[in-house]
Amino acid sequence: MGSIYGDWLKAQREAGGLTQRQLADRAIMTCSHIAHIEAGRRVPSKEDARRLDEALNTGNVLSSFLPEQDVAVADHFETARQLEQQAVMIREFALSYVSGILQTESYARAVLGLSFPPASDKERDRRVVPRLERAKILDDPVTPVVWALLDEAVLRRQIGGPDIMAEQLHHLVRLAESGRIQVHVMPFALGAHPLLSNMLTLMWFEDQPPMAYGEGPRMGKIHDAPAVVLDLQHRYDFALGNPLPLKESLALLRATARGYEGHDRPNHPEHGRTEGLAEVITRQ
Repeated sequence: MGSIYGDWLKAQREAGGLTQRQLADRAIMTCSHIAHIEAGRRVPSKEDARRLDEALNTGNVLSSFLPEQDVAVADHFETARQLEQQAVMIREFALSYVSGILQTESYARAVLGLSFPPASDKERDRRVVPRLERAKILDDPVTPVVWALLDEAVLRRQIGGPDIMAEQLHHLVRLAESGRIQVHVMPFALGAHPLLSNMLTLMWFEDQPPMAYGEGPRMGKIHDAPAVVLDLQHRYDFALGNPLPLKESLALLRATARGYEGHDRPNHPEHGRTEGLAEVITRQ
């Protein structure tokens, strides 16, 4: 793929007699991230570029000539977005919305349209591009491994209308049926559980310790302290003992999607209520 920026970085690294690993250690980055930048697959953040300049003694060249990025993501999410692209395993918990990498275009557009003050159509179009770019990590049939825990509220709360919801739920089913992701629903009947307070993303990497990312309204935080990450992993593992198994989760997703597809029939038996699991499975 390559790029002028990446090629120049590689030339400076080699001129300094450094391997990618040695540069990564000096710049406090991952070796894979260095490789992606040199190959033109990634653009470093401003902080990454500053550390690279310092490690290579190149003044502020790498900082000053960063390629233009038109990536419309919240400032607090930018680091998490970069880590997400490097992860070999991702475990998500979604409390209110389907996780970003699992969203359809229509669903993503609806979510991004919920901002206040309302975004213009042009701004919404701009924001949806990086959301869909993030989802391309699923084009690789193997990496990253993705587990998704969905609170039942994610299925029941309409985002963008019934047609968009039906499309989104069918998309999740297809991803799971293909074996690309594991998806489990945390049913309302479960009551309180250790992940109920917020959304959570856990990430593992080839060449650095695992990290976590939590997010709330207009805020997000990367957790890299080993004790904190381990605590969040334990919470997730504990929660994994309680959701519906894959087969039952997919059955509930399908049934809920059918309910949205029957939204023009007010008395449709599947619309607007939580069905018993046995009833859902019986109809499959």
